[in-house]
Amino acid sequence: MTDQEEWSASANEALEISFVQAGLRSPNTLSTFHPQFTYPIFGEEERIFGYQGLHINLRFAAHDLRPNLEVSYDRKFKEVGDTKATDIEETLRDWTPEEAFEKVSAFNAHVQNDASAHDFKPPGTCLERYTSKGRHFEIWSGEFLDPTVRYLIDRIQILVSLFIEGGTPVLTEDQEWTLARWRAYFVYEKLSNPPTSNSSPYSIVGYSTSYRFLTYHTANTTKAGVKIQTFTLPPEKPISASSLPFRARISQFLILPSHHSHGHGTHLYNAMVQTFLESPHCSEITVEDPNEAFDDLRDYCDYTRLLRNGTLAPIKLNTDIDPKLSQKRIGVRVPTSKLLDLPMIEKLRKQNKIAPRQFARLVEMHLLSQIAPHNRQAGTARLTQRGKASDQNDRAFYYWRLLVKQRVYKKNKDVLIQLDRGERVDKVEQTVGEVAGDYERLLRGMEKWEGGESGGSSVRRERAKRKTIVVDDEDEEDEGMGGVDGAGDRSLKRIRSEAPEGP
Repeated sequence: MTDQEEWSASANEALEISFVQAGLRSPNTLSTFHPQFTYPIFGEEERIFGYQGLHINLRFAAHDLRPNLEVSYDRKFKEVGDTKATDIEETLRDWTPEEAFEKVSAFNAHVQNDASAHDFKPPGTCLERYTSKGRHFEIWSGEFLDPTVRYLIDRIQILVSLFIEGGTPVLTEDQEWTLARWRAYFVYEKLSNPPTSNSSPYSIVGYSTSYRFLTYHTANTTKAGVKIQTFTLPPEKPISASSLPFRARISQFLILPSHHSHGHGTHLYNAMVQTFLESPHCSEITVEDPNEAFDDLRDYCDYTRLLRNGTLAPIKLNTDIDPKLSQKRIGVRVPTSKLLDLPMIEKLRKQNKIAPRQFARLVEMHLLSQIAPHNRQAGTARLTQRGKASDQNDRAFYYWRLLVKQRVYKKNKDVLIQLDRGERVDKVEQTVGEVAGDYERLLRGMEKWEGGESGGSSVRRERAKRKTIVVDDEDEEDEGMGGVDGAGDRSLKRIRSEAPEGP
């Protein structure tokens, strides 16, 4: 073993995160876990140099999220020239409030003796109360203008960088106008009988944030359901950010690992969406750079909601198409408008305030589910007759694939045109197959989500091994069905990674 290896420790293994509450004699630990990654703080290799037997304990009071950092080790590397041990506390000062560096004894005393903890209540308004596996939970929401919301976010948001790929903290020291456009959503468990008189009944489960992107509409671009205001400048009264038309963007979304698979992500997402649907000023709901775990959660919640409210019922795939349009000849194609009632789909999308890419994804999944499983499982083997097939399900599957092909090509046209025609066809065919496979996986797993989502908000990715160029998955102003854009399929990124590079 080299000296470097001897004095190097895994940051992911060394860092331990726990949440505590007042106990009979000392704080009780409610949950303990390690981060998924630490590269934003300790570098790409996620290693800490200069210690043996290193242990970093980052603890939080479960109710008000007061943090405390404790660093211990068996041996520390003695400085040699410019080579010295990583200053762990100094490294973490950019990520945690100053109060995190008080002595452990002071933190324990605060947790044990804080008389105000018993009366602690999450800030803002309670959006929902629910029960999961016999335990009681509440979802609260408040604006960043509330100082209590800001200090809770300041204390907890180091976890964003430890559990959300590419996640960055929110700036809570900003102009009042900007803070008014941010909102936080907290999920807390509420105990009926706290363990001591000083214990808070509340303990954190997870949280999310959202941001209002102000939108400006003219008489010709007014979106359905958005209340348009008229006012003169200068205004007679101050204009509130919450009273202006906006597109909501879900930013950070985190359920603590100890609370995974209990349905909390589903409850939190649905509660957030419901507030946006009820707002007369919100025109659309978007998500900032969602990862695969959140994509699944979002697909399940949105798809289930659209099934229950009847949105998907009238959406049908037209299979009575002129056979001449499906002939295998260059320049001959079936227009999307022949396959779907695009005006109706756009109206339904606006009514549900779902972004174009996401709605296109849900529509495609719904249309696929309406085709008999036997015909879907046969793949392309039964599609030799194309649009002339006598079996209606074969025709439907053929036209469904054609619909997805058109969207995939339009989405990736600039990259695909760089390929030879044969390779271009192969890439589109491959992507459509992967899209269908992903939809099948989601449809099979729908019933499982009723009991609780898998994981939280993030899936660990091998950053050094990724070869794909990740494009903005949520440029949601692009068109969906029949437009220049699609549903943001995960498999589409592979086309970009394999296309020839430019000069």
